[in-house]
Amino acid sequence: MPELPEVETIRKELLPHVLKRTIKSVDVLWDRMVKYPSVKDFTRQVTGQKITSLTRRGKYLFFSLSNGVVLVMHMKMTGSLVMNSKDTKFARAILNLDNGKSVYFHDPRKFGKMWLEKDTKTIISELGPEPLDKDFTPAALAAILSKKTAPVKPVLLDQSLIAGIGNMYADESLFTARIHPEKPANKLTKAEVARLHAAIQSVIQKALKNKGASVRNYIRPDGAPGNAHDEFNVAHGVGKDCPRCGTPIRRIVVRGRGTYFCPMCQPKN
Repeated sequence: MPELPEVETIRKELLPHVLKRTIKSVDVLWDRMVKYPSVKDFTRQVTGQKITSLTRRGKYLFFSLSNGVVLVMHMKMTGSLVMNSKDTKFARAILNLDNGKSVYFHDPRKFGKMWLEKDTKTIISELGPEPLDKDFTPAALAAILSKKTAPVKPVLLDQSLIAGIGNMYADESLFTARIHPEKPANKLTKAEVARLHAAIQSVIQKALKNKGASVRNYIRPDGAPGNAHDEFNVAHGVGKDCPRCGTPIRRIVVRGRGTYFCPMCQPKN
């Protein structure tokens, strides 16, 4: 699933192509990709509008349009935005711009969504701080974890608590901090919280530098893969050994999510 590093990479690399460009037409190739309004109304409201800004919060992309409407996109599990794609097998929608370029919304599993909002306040208000926000301090993380008896892994995935962390970066952060993914969030010590805070920021920063992780379907707007997965320690690592101690990496399911960890470096007790 595209997470914060992937969606931010898409935003940065897409921006030069779309900023201040007018959407000449829209091809919706999979009607259910449009969450609301109707495909007809969606197309009518978007066509002929200039893209005045492209921003992101968590895993959401916001295309602000000249008519005051915001086009919201969420990549969900397998979405990517590709410029002038030659491989259209999984194209579900296309934004055709006035500079002759087109933005293809690729999504093999058809979970991605786009819709229109008058503003983004409602969406943003439902999201917690991002890992690199100034207000995401060790104390802020401690406050979040102290209220949750659930395993720490799903707490990190709760977008209303922390925005942008997904499955693979939660696994990497917990490995870096040497914390078992099933440890109750409110049982982490002060030292563990400090390690986890530092690990989250380090993991996200490194993934941003490496343009996201192309584990499955994610590609960048120019069609190139990201390289963050090349430096993963445990995420998607079944069959590999821990780079620290050589113990085989294990996979378990925590609250319905496949979870990778080192049983030696991340003891449960």
